[in-house]
Amino acid sequence: MKKLLALLMAMVMVLGLVACGSSQTAAPAQSEAAPADAAADGPLAQLIADAKAEGELVVYGSCEEDYLSAACANFEKLYGIKTTYQRLSTGEVPAKIEEENGKPSADVWFGGTNNPYDSAAAKGLLDNSYVPENASHLTKDIYKDPNGYWYGIYTGILGFMVNTDELTRLGLEAPKSWDDLLKPEYKGLVWLSNYNTAGTPKLVANLMIQLKGHDEGIKYLADLDKNVQVYTKSGSGPSKNVGTGECVIGIGFLHDGITQIIDNGYENVALVVPSDGTACEIGPVAIFKGAAHPNAAHLFMEYALSPDCVELAAQNGSYQFLVIDNAQQPEAAVQFGLDPSLVWDGYDFAKAAADTEQNVADVMAALHGGDDRFKTE
Repeated sequence: MKKLLALLMAMVMVLGLVACGSSQTAAPAQSEAAPADAAADGPLAQLIADAKAEGELVVYGSCEEDYLSAACANFEKLYGIKTTYQRLSTGEVPAKIEEENGKPSADVWFGGTNNPYDSAAAKGLLDNSYVPENASHLTKDIYKDPNGYWYGIYTGILGFMVNTDELTRLGLEAPKSWDDLLKPEYKGLVWLSNYNTAGTPKLVANLMIQLKGHDEGIKYLADLDKNVQVYTKSGSGPSKNVGTGECVIGIGFLHDGITQIIDNGYENVALVVPSDGTACEIGPVAIFKGAAHPNAAHLFMEYALSPDCVELAAQNGSYQFLVIDNAQQPEAAVQFGLDPSLVWDGYDFAKAAADTEQNVADVMAALHGGDDRFKTE
């Protein structure tokens, strides 16, 4: 494994100095339940008993489905609580919950990017009445919502994934910065995800506006649109098409590129940290207001902020950095050099939370409502 990682790292370019199916699915059946309740005492033991009395939990997940499935299966194994999940992009979840008008069809939301969680909290769709004890293991205050609506489980660096074979064939160098993406030679080569359905482009919009100022940031995104060939439904969509060459330059989270290199064998994928600054996602967990199984939801919050859950990510093709101090970091993320310290330290998470909805509306207005690339169906 170490030899393979060393070979793969030789293919990786880290440039610059800064920086799921949508049908409801049951978690796989487990043959034996681990004695999680036997080891618990005090308030946790009571919470486990109350959660088991409710008997089930429904999860909407916006991380990759392999990780989502494994996390839900392990929760069911540990606590004997029937757990079902549905994989939806971060843009789809708030719309679905809002339509359900106070009677959400799921209890908790797991993974994805934090910007849509902020929007959901602002609309009154999330519950902040429970403070998980395991939140004490978070390594930074930025890894939780200041009002307690969500808590982070991982973080990932925003950047570019490029197909080195295609760039060589076209006689092009890889972009080194956000400004490079505007070069005319990249026209039709860039992929981004859909502002209407994914959290990733919301982070891109917030970053550009914070880096360049509002008007210049909007202008940048309108100019970038001229080079974008495809807007994918999911934030990880561009990364999944870089190795094949269908996408030559994908904007997204670099741990998704690691998945393509390690798990799918695409040694022609290289990773770029933009030299003019970048930001990170925080992948949260949250409880929906009006959840039908509140105790099971509270227990899932504790579980999601524990090594029992977050260490499953790297075992299932998700190599984000973890944000709790008692979990083992994924070896691949460390060896590929994707340290959260590469993120621009001027990025203002609180301002992004307040501005996301308006920023995205302004981008879409600048794009004149978009075209078929922005359809949500």
